[in-house]
Amino acid sequence: MQAESFFSSTLFFLLQASQMTIFVSAVGLLVGFVIAIAVVSACLSPTAGARRMGNLYTFVFRGIPLLVQLMLAFYFLPALGIQVPAWAAAVLAVSLCEGAYIGEILRGGFLGIPAGQIEACQMLGLSKLDILVRIKIPQALKLTAPSLVNEVILLVKASSLVSVVGVAEITRTAQNIAASTFRPLEAYAMAGLAYMVLCGMLAALGHYIERRYREA
Repeated sequence: MQAESFFSSTLFFLLQASQMTIFVSAVGLLVGFVIAIAVVSACLSPTAGARRMGNLYTFVFRGIPLLVQLMLAFYFLPALGIQVPAWAAAVLAVSLCEGAYIGEILRGGFLGIPAGQIEACQMLGLSKLDILVRIKIPQALKLTAPSLVNEVILLVKASSLVSVVGVAEITRTAQNIAASTFRPLEAYAMAGLAYMVLCGMLAALGHYIERRYREA
C-alpha cells in the first residue's frame, strides 16, 4: 500500500473510531458524575451507615484497575443472563469507575464550602436537595475545576482500555490496521496523534472554563 493511500485510509478509520472514543468517554463522564454526587453525599452524610457505604464504594472502584472492571462487566453480565453489547459493558465499567474518582474530587470541593453558607441556607428554609443543587454542586465545581479537567483528560486516555472487550475505538482500530497492513509504527503513531488532539482540545476548553470561573 502506498504511503499516501495508507495515511489517508488510516486517518479516515481513526476519525470514525474517535466517535466511539468520545461516546464512551462522554457517557462515562455524565453517568459517573451522577454516581459521584450520590457517593460524595453518602460519604459526607451524618448517618454512619451511609458513610460506610460511600467509603466502601470508593475503596472498591478505586482499588480495582479499570481493565479488570471492564473484564468483569463484560463476562459477569452474560453470566447472569444479561446479554448486552460490548460498548454497553464498557460504558458501565467506565461509569462506575469514574463515579469513585470524581466523587473523591468533589468531596474536596464540598469540604471547601464554608459551613456558614450551608447554615444560612438551612435557616432560609432551603431543602437538602436545593442546597445540593444550587449551592454545593456549583461551588464544588468551581473549587475543583482544574482537577476535574485533568480527570476528563485521563478518562479519554483510559478509554483506550475498552479495546480489550472488542469496542472499536481508536486503539482497537489502530490494532486492526496494524495487523492488516503490517505497519504498526505508523498506525499507532497516528492513534497517538488522535489522542493528543482530543486531549489538547479538552485542555484548552478546561483552561477557558477555569478563566470564566475566576472572572465570575
